[in-house]
Amino acid sequence: MNTSTRSTARTVGVAVRAMALFTVLFGVGYTAALTVVGQLALPAQANGSLITDADGAPIGSSLIGQSFTDAEGAPLPQYFQSRPSAAGDGYDAGASSGSNLGPENDDLIAAITERRDQVAAFNGVEPADVPADAVTASSSGLDPHISPAYAEIQIERVAAERGIPAADVRALVQAHTQGPRLGYLGDATVNVLELNVALDEREE
Repeated sequence: MNTSTRSTARTVGVAVRAMALFTVLFGVGYTAALTVVGQLALPAQANGSLITDADGAPIGSSLIGQSFTDAEGAPLPQYFQSRPSAAGDGYDAGASSGSNLGPENDDLIAAITERRDQVAAFNGVEPADVPADAVTASSSGLDPHISPAYAEIQIERVAAERGIPAADVRALVQAHTQGPRLGYLGDATVNVLELNVALDEREE
């Protein structure tokens, strides 16, 4: 074997050993370490921030919105409604996206006008009282939150449908209202799934 061949073989051997070492260190060790830290320090987040029912079965994630409609797509009056979604057929985590329509797009303007009238009629309020997030989708199409203003116009309807005092429903809304992050980043929000689960648990 000549010098050139030995040098090449040595180089290949070093490369193979280095690849094996770094695969073990970073492909296995690093991943395992992060998994352990995540499970110990932030188990809920590491497992998808799942929300479960009374029997412990997962019914969704606090990070991904969902629709509260019947088989025909009509909104269920006993539940708080989420904002519109442009992700697939609605809140499809495999098709996250916004509508990509600009504010002067005729189709978007028509959709917003129609949604405003529908939301107003469904909740018994004036169209002018319908907040923006009730008629527009988020950029991801998966936003699990609504504004306190949108929650507020739904309180009377949910309370009447469930036969409970509006004050009790409002207290649940307040309990599930999250302030701006770090006290100043963004706006206050209400997690719709968590709120609706709390409503169901109240009646059990």
